[in-house]
Amino acid sequence: MNIDNTKAQMRKGILEFCILSILKDRDYYTSEILEELKKAKLLVVEGTVYPLLTRLKNGDLLTYKWEESNSGPPRKYYKLTPKGEEFLKELNDTWEELSFAVTEITTKIAHNE
Repeated sequence: MNIDNTKAQMRKGILEFCILSILKDRDYYTSEILEELKKAKLLVVEGTVYPLLTRLKNGDLLTYKWEESNSGPPRKYYKLTPKGEEFLKELNDTWEELSFAVTEITTKIAHNE
């Protein structure tokens, strides 16, 4: 098995949750979203984020608005919809359960070694 592939699949599985979490408190444009992901050491490329944002928008979890920029072309700012807020809440509940279960299992295994 390829460890890099497994690690990439793990990251990909939580990317949607992370993006929705970033958008929880304010509107962001794509470069800001990428910067937040990089700060958290969740490295992704634009080519991964743009299709995901489109899919989330098409699922009515996000909306966007165009705003003029002082330093270039207008920017598309993304925002959670009410449906997106509810979806994020459900993902957060699932994450807490999953995180607890994984920690429980991996801690138990680590102590038995």
